[in-house]
Amino acid sequence: MRTERNRARLDRVFARLDREPERPAHIEVPSMSRHRVVFFGATLVFYAAIIAAVVETTWLVRLDWQVMFFRPYQQWPEIHAFLDYYVVLGQRGPTAVMVAAWLGWRSWRQHTLRPLLALGTSLLLLNVTVGAAKLGMGRLGPHYATVIGSNEMWKDGDIFPSGHTANAVVTWGILAYLASTPQARRWLSALSAVVALGVGLTTVYLGTHWLSDVLLGWAAGLLILLALPWFEPLFATVEARLLRLRDLVRDRRFAAPVPLTPVPAMVPADPADPVPARGTDVAALGTDMGTREGARYPRHGHSAAPGGLHPVRGERTPGAPTGGRRPTHGDRLPRTNPSARPVTGS
Repeated sequence: MRTERNRARLDRVFARLDREPERPAHIEVPSMSRHRVVFFGATLVFYAAIIAAVVETTWLVRLDWQVMFFRPYQQWPEIHAFLDYYVVLGQRGPTAVMVAAWLGWRSWRQHTLRPLLALGTSLLLLNVTVGAAKLGMGRLGPHYATVIGSNEMWKDGDIFPSGHTANAVVTWGILAYLASTPQARRWLSALSAVVALGVGLTTVYLGTHWLSDVLLGWAAGLLILLALPWFEPLFATVEARLLRLRDLVRDRRFAAPVPLTPVPAMVPADPADPVPARGTDVAALGTDMGTREGARYPRHGHSAAPGGLHPVRGERTPGAPTGGRRPTHGDRLPRTNPSARPVTGS
């Protein structure tokens, strides 16, 4: 009984791994609803408020310095080794490869390029927006701070906002965004939020980021996820063009070869042959010319035609007699005994 139950579970698992016969129609594409627009606006205000608080050197900067002097990596050294590996979940290279492999299988299974297009667009937006903010504000990290209590802005740094945190929000949040059912979307949203929160706090623990860097990284990644529904029409257009191009290339590659029509052999012109008038049957004319050329140049002992061209051997006409090629002689008597020989002498 238990064996049959396990076999049924394995069958369901392998059925999920098989490719679906066509694109599923139940996949819900998120739209830019009113609640999402309000949430996007609130996150944008929070993003601007964090930047203003750091630029003005408010209480948030003082909190950054207090956490830095607390040195969490010295307070809890026993978890340092684990967090060194855990922070990899926020690095762009490894996480992008893992998520791209999963979404690539999803694209193949569901006959759609939307998962890969969404991932590529989100990573492109992440690199542009976060990279521009890092280079534009140039804040130094805790390990490179110069003046105690300062915001360390515009000093050729690149840590504000936190790239690890923003990448964790986008990379793992895209799985929740592309979920097929609302229930799966809720569970994946909670899981990605916990992972992103842990990655951000790990960078603070290791001393590579200020606390305000992590807050701005969360806001930056969330803005990208909330803005993805605006790009859904672009995803549909690009997908349709790519699939059309794929079909065109496949049709050209596997197209059946066109049969070549035989070209009749060129026969040297004879001044004695009449010029065919317009509308003459060319096939019949070619057959007649071949017959005459065969009669002109017999098979045995023929010589090359003038001009170095070889004549065309004529085909035997339907009315030609069958049998041997040697002509018969009427004045010869048939032999009665083929083995007998003439007697010579007297």
